[in-house]
Amino acid sequence: MKLLNEKEILNIAKRTIDIELETLFDLKESLDHSFIKAIEILYNCKGKVIFTGIGKSGHIARKISSTFSSTGTPSIFLHPAEAIHGDLGIIDKEDVLVIISNSGETEEIINIIPYLKFLNVPIICITGNINSTLAQKSDVVIDIKIKREACPFNLAPTSSTTAILVLGDALAITLMELKGFTKEQFAKLHPGGLIGKRLKKVMDIMHSGEKVPIVYEDMTMKEAIIEITSKGFGATAVLDRNQNLIGIITDGDLRRYIEKGNDLNNGSVKSAMTKNPKTIKYNETVADALNLMEKYKITVLLVLDENNKLIGILHLHDILREGIL
Repeated sequence: MKLLNEKEILNIAKRTIDIELETLFDLKESLDHSFIKAIEILYNCKGKVIFTGIGKSGHIARKISSTFSSTGTPSIFLHPAEAIHGDLGIIDKEDVLVIISNSGETEEIINIIPYLKFLNVPIICITGNINSTLAQKSDVVIDIKIKREACPFNLAPTSSTTAILVLGDALAITLMELKGFTKEQFAKLHPGGLIGKRLKKVMDIMHSGEKVPIVYEDMTMKEAIIEITSKGFGATAVLDRNQNLIGIITDGDLRRYIEKGNDLNNGSVKSAMTKNPKTIKYNETVADALNLMEKYKITVLLVLDENNKLIGILHLHDILREGIL
């Protein structure tokens, strides 16, 4: 086995990345009306988008299909070999078929085309051979012909599969934006795992009611300290007598107040509070809350309703307990 030094190892890796970056740049520049036509067909699809391919193309097709489904376009993967042994029944006349084949001459794929034509199912093909049998029988042909694979023998599918994967993402995200797919819809499709947790609403994990620490502007610092201690959030909201939020007192505010030699027993809440505290609306996502905490380096957010009235409090520990970080 050839022994390589660190510089040689990194040079091989960088060369591979450079070749694939070049491929992606070429792909970007080559996008034309065929991409737009494919988007029009996919956008108007009343059924599901079925992806198929074999070998490395099949693996990429599976991933793109998964991306479509998770971004608002129902999709499944159909293995060509299984298709010709009964699984063709999964295809409905309302569907659209996206076929991935670099050569465009894959036997298992060519064999199912007559059935697709019988159903009058639109066929979009992604291929590196626009003169192939597949291309000639497709409604839309997206050309992903590349200059070279990253493989030193120009054989192993590397640059080509990268190009197809990125093209699939471009199709999925374009459709996602055209359909107005929202974060709320995304959350419904990802209830499990970190993505689903980060897209939970603040109202789902906040503390509300009597658990929210509250003092009024005309109260004393002694009363504020009791409220902060009893509620356990290291802070308390400050309201005026019309229930409007006007400030917050945190542990840090207390320390600064003491350092200035102020009276903890009789000093006023208003003299110690921080005005314009950081807040978040109840219907924003936990991810939004986390971003605010990270941006301002704070651990507590006061939660407001649609009328900007205080209804809750959210602590960084609440987010940690959800396993979001």
